[in-house]
Amino acid sequence: MGGRRPAPLVEAAVLLLVILLFSRLHAAVGKDAAVATADALALQSMERALHLDIELGANRWLTEHPALIQPAVYYYRLYYLVIVGVLVWVFVRHAEVYAEVRRTLVAMTVLVLPVYWAVPMSPPRFALPGVVDIIAEHDILGGHASREVENGQNVYSAMPSMHVGWSLWCAYAVWCALRRSHPRLASLPWIFPLGMVAVVIITGNHYVLDIAGSVALLAVSIAVAAACGRLAERRRARD
Repeated sequence: MGGRRPAPLVEAAVLLLVILLFSRLHAAVGKDAAVATADALALQSMERALHLDIELGANRWLTEHPALIQPAVYYYRLYYLVIVGVLVWVFVRHAEVYAEVRRTLVAMTVLVLPVYWAVPMSPPRFALPGVVDIIAEHDILGGHASREVENGQNVYSAMPSMHVGWSLWCAYAVWCALRRSHPRLASLPWIFPLGMVAVVIITGNHYVLDIAGSVALLAVSIAVAAACGRLAERRRARD
């Protein structure tokens, strides 16, 4: 795999464009509340059948341990800093894997949008009676934006969880960078998405099966990114 580092300004511009397009399209797809609630009820029935319906109990556990609430909110809100940090670190220190992990990140961003359109999903904080909306009540950003439907964001996109999905990507990116030079150290980043799994469930933002959807999204995105990489290498070989 080539180690040539892309031009920083071009790379930043392309990634910013991807983020802006994702934000616009994400805000526009799958916003039917009735359909999202029906999908959530169907998912809850599936989880009950599989004995995976732990969301309400996990949320109650957090409300009974108030000292953990603020750390959970910080973990949920500030993970974007980790994504940016990992992306910059790989770009600067591990150019040999940067193209691969960047393609995977873009693939995840693109592939999740049709899922949000096809399967809008109300989160537990909306669709599961008794769940406390932890993030809204203790939001470090102020206000109660996470409760508002018409605030420019899509609140009916619980499946899959992109908090978990992008946290998984962070672990995957660091693992790709370290697996050859520091194989033991390379396993540690996977602690980050495990923590995010716990946070999104106990704060009432996602179901257990949303997490399974996130894992599937990463796996498919890795395969798509690898296929795109092979095509790019063939084009370079012909040129």
